[in-house]
Amino acid sequence: MRKILVALIVMLGLNSMVMADSIDLWKKSTLNKVLQSGVLRVGMEPGYMPFEMKDKKGNIIGFDVDMAKAMAKAMGVKLKLVPTAWDGIIAGLLTDKFDILMSGMTVTQERNLKINFAKPYISVGQTIIAQKKHAGKTWKELDKPEYTIVTKLGVTGEIATRKLFRKAKIRTFETEADAAQEVLNGKADAFVYDKPYNAIFFAQKAATGKIIHMDKDLTYEPLGWAVRKGDPDFLNWLDNFLNQARHDGLYDKIYGKWFEKDAWQKKVM
Repeated sequence: MRKILVALIVMLGLNSMVMADSIDLWKKSTLNKVLQSGVLRVGMEPGYMPFEMKDKKGNIIGFDVDMAKAMAKAMGVKLKLVPTAWDGIIAGLLTDKFDILMSGMTVTQERNLKINFAKPYISVGQTIIAQKKHAGKTWKELDKPEYTIVTKLGVTGEIATRKLFRKAKIRTFETEADAAQEVLNGKADAFVYDKPYNAIFFAQKAATGKIIHMDKDLTYEPLGWAVRKGDPDFLNWLDNFLNQARHDGLYDKIYGKWFEKDAWQKKVM
């Protein structure tokens, strides 16, 4: 009997410790802090169509923005967008400049060592915008010393470009718009970047007759919302929010607005 009582006391003690740890973890959770402050701070780099960009009035709009609005509404808090340069966006999250990173970021193992990702909310691949003279060629035929390939600095497009193009000259730019413009201006042979952006850029510039879109995916890239490490409560909420949005029509409604319709383009062009 004594042994049984001792075992029960030990079990009760362990359960109390687990409960205390869980309560302490929740108190430290970003989600709890958001609820306490009444504001969800979302970090993003406006410039990645159609995920996040500025309209003619300077407002930040896009797919990620609408998802962030829905997220804040579900939490019952206000939304604050925090525009952040891409090269400092992970550092901004880690130093508590914002609560969550929602900026079309590809989930990679390297990034995952620093931050945690919720389950992917969309997948994209790298494709190529090339000068029209390269119509009919494959990407491998562009990997020659006489050709120049451009992409954005510090993104998965650069990683893919350097991995696939070993012979061609590679140049990087601070923004995707500047890099794509190089091809349009005839100063580069091809631009490697995310398919959604390239599809929109091509649709806008196809009438020039200067470029083609080689739209076969070169890579598989899931995009995810990022949070700081050690926060299972926030990750759990995000995964459940996304699952609910995918099944109640919210996700499809927002996706259709930004990827299947083009009315928004008039606001940014």
